[in-house]
Amino acid sequence: MKLNMYKWVDDIIASDKKQALPVLSFPSVQKMGVTVKELTASSDLQAQGIKLIADSFPKCAAAVSYMDLSLEAEAFGSEIRYSDDEVPTVIGSIVDDEDSAEELRIPEIGEARTGLNIEAIRKVVPLITDKPVFAGAIGPFSLAGRLMDVSEAMYYCYDEPDMVHTVLGKVTDFLIAYMKAYKETGCNGVVMAEPLAGLLSYDLAEEFSAAYVRKIVEAVQDENFLIVYHNCGNSAVATIDTIVSNGCRVFHFGNAVDMADIMPHMPANCIALGNVDPARQFRNGTPESVYAATIEVMEKCCKYPNYVISSGCDIPPMTSWDNINSFFKAVDDFYAR
Repeated sequence: MKLNMYKWVDDIIASDKKQALPVLSFPSVQKMGVTVKELTASSDLQAQGIKLIADSFPKCAAAVSYMDLSLEAEAFGSEIRYSDDEVPTVIGSIVDDEDSAEELRIPEIGEARTGLNIEAIRKVVPLITDKPVFAGAIGPFSLAGRLMDVSEAMYYCYDEPDMVHTVLGKVTDFLIAYMKAYKETGCNGVVMAEPLAGLLSYDLAEEFSAAYVRKIVEAVQDENFLIVYHNCGNSAVATIDTIVSNGCRVFHFGNAVDMADIMPHMPANCIALGNVDPARQFRNGTPESVYAATIEVMEKCCKYPNYVISSGCDIPPMTSWDNINSFFKAVDDFYAR
């Protein structure tokens, strides 16, 4: 469904009662009776899962795809660990010096599982006609970090900056092409996850993340296709100026930061989403604790017209549906006051 997404943002900001927008997709496996591993290998199952969530929670402001931060790294050649109950993860590294960075091949769109995920979005777009559909992709520094080894990436920024920029240039070119392929499916945007940038200092975040995010946004975003920027690191407040200047109109923050600290920095024409803890509350909490945590965040942040309640990150696959329902009940009750 084609929408003017800039108007969609403006309409949400102008609304007194806002629909929640959690990063909610993987728990669909429970109701479909499939494993996460089976889901990640099938475009049909992925499309069914996104549609199932959209139908189950009609008060979601948008339908979102799966936050699988291994997918693009796999296309570059990384080894991936799959699990029946957990999201796939990257093992080891494939870049550790300037030579391997120079030799790194940019994959074609469609290699590994990239084509499968694009096809999943292509299949689900015609099925959801009452709200935007967002695909999912990783951010540039987070992808580069997975290729170089997440634990080493920050050290490389200091010790091997040229190597890091070489990798970043290649992954940015790939991500631009990848998001343009998503755009061609007719979806309304991409949630771009850049969690590794949330560990960087201000100067490093500007040089090694924000500068490349801007290139992607400038190349891909327009009034019909939004990039939603996600950062779940604990330095998001300290680096907020590098974030809000990256060209996006919608920003999503994890529970490592207090949303009340984020909101004063958010431009009035941009939406900020966050940040009920996906692990401690959604996955391991109770309906009562999820309800209380949701109300707590809303009480602190809903005084800002551009705030929308969300999970702090991707809600884990085996999260209780009672907990998810409790989140939405809290949102309804808050706005019914």
